[in-house]
Amino acid sequence: MNTQNKTVEMEACPYKKKCGSCSYQGVPYKEQLQKKQKQVAKLLKPYGQVRPILGMENPYYYRNKVHAVFGRDRKGNIISGTYQANSHKIVNIDDCQIEDKISGEIIRYIRGLLKSFKIRVYDEDNGSGLLRHVLVRRGFTSDQIMVVLVLASPILPSKNNFVKALRKQYPQISTVVLNVNDRHTSMVLGERNIVLYGKGYIEDTLCGCVFRISPQSFYQVNPKQTEVLYGEAIRMAGLTKKERVIDAYCGIGTIGMIAASSAKEVIGVELNEAAVRDARTNAKRNGINNIHFYQGDAGKFMVSMAERQEKADVVLMDPPRAGSDEAFLSSVVKLSPDRVVYVSCNPETLARDLKYLTENGYRVKEIQPVDMFCFSEHVETVVLMSKIQK
Repeated sequence: MNTQNKTVEMEACPYKKKCGSCSYQGVPYKEQLQKKQKQVAKLLKPYGQVRPILGMENPYYYRNKVHAVFGRDRKGNIISGTYQANSHKIVNIDDCQIEDKISGEIIRYIRGLLKSFKIRVYDEDNGSGLLRHVLVRRGFTSDQIMVVLVLASPILPSKNNFVKALRKQYPQISTVVLNVNDRHTSMVLGERNIVLYGKGYIEDTLCGCVFRISPQSFYQVNPKQTEVLYGEAIRMAGLTKKERVIDAYCGIGTIGMIAASSAKEVIGVELNEAAVRDARTNAKRNGINNIHFYQGDAGKFMVSMAERQEKADVVLMDPPRAGSDEAFLSSVVKLSPDRVVYVSCNPETLARDLKYLTENGYRVKEIQPVDMFCFSEHVETVVLMSKIQK
């Protein structure tokens, strides 16, 4: 196991009890890894030996996406932070141990600007006020920073001066976006974006590919461990530039584009139309010509491929926490690729899906857990399966 000998442990987070977001706060990192290793090994024991979990050398301040909700305390002071677990009570946070430090500083600076600019924070109870949330996204490689101001109205008083003040303090901010969320909803972002400064997006590099990140884009929050995770997935795929690869649940095309340089052809399939648009933009930005993206249900897409007697050598699948349903898994079996690489963020649904695949012509060859979300109970796992030759 990666024992993290170089890790210098910080004192337990002072917001531990009020916030509740980090279930492993106060637990030494080495012990966190042991707990996750044990969890994965127990659930996946029927399918093979689990390799030692790959953890971080420094498990602090790793999140490149920081979100803060704004409100007032009982004395009327402006506060920002996160909702207390299972409530809408805001916990005022000045330093989160897992969130990017600069992003956190920017949020606190915005909190200090509000009074001088006479910007009222939103009140959930009566629907009054303007500023609801602030979202900061930072490219760890590019050092580009996006600030998203989520407002209940499209009008920000003295917007030009507000942006100038923000950029004077943090000149590395490359774009500022006003997001309009005028609905009574628990969703952070609304559908409308108004660019106040810059291009309305930032770019970052992951595994040698450049990705455009807009306010709503999905992008892994721990880029350092994402490179470890995707590196394991590509290694397991065993690509030799001769293979046809299906990237199911492809999102903005991240893992498919990384695989493209080692494959003959990559086909990405994603249900979310906006994500497919981002994927096509990203492929063009990187000059990748052997990848094609389709909007639709990945399972139905693979069934139609099988019915046309088309072949895929490798299926890469990275489903949501709920895992895959039987319809999708049966489509994998019908397509009958030589190898399936399953990237999972939930070992329980992974175990369920492995049961189906191993009962339908596949065997597990490798199991590799990766710690993507330090101080939480979540663990990512990459599994390689190969088709049993008859």
